[in-house]
Amino acid sequence: MKTRIREILKTTGKLPVDVATLADEADLYNAGLTSFGTVELMMALEEAFEVEFPDNMMNRRNFASIAAIESAIRTIQSEHV
Repeated sequence: MKTRIREILKTTGKLPVDVATLADEADLYNAGLTSFGTVELMMALEEAFEVEFPDNMMNRRNFASIAAIESAIRTIQSEHV
């Protein structure tokens, strides 16, 4: 899943750094992720993983790192099984 998240982040996040160089726990906002980039990333993640982020999960914390994104997606998926 992290590989797919990285691919999506690379194409939608518009980060000024190479996504491949970021650790799973690296702060994506410190790496250059903007609020606009977060919205584009969220929409691409929803499409790729066939999930919908509920309002209570649309916060900076859930998009702060690749590991946080993975955790958020797994939470959504487990709630809709």
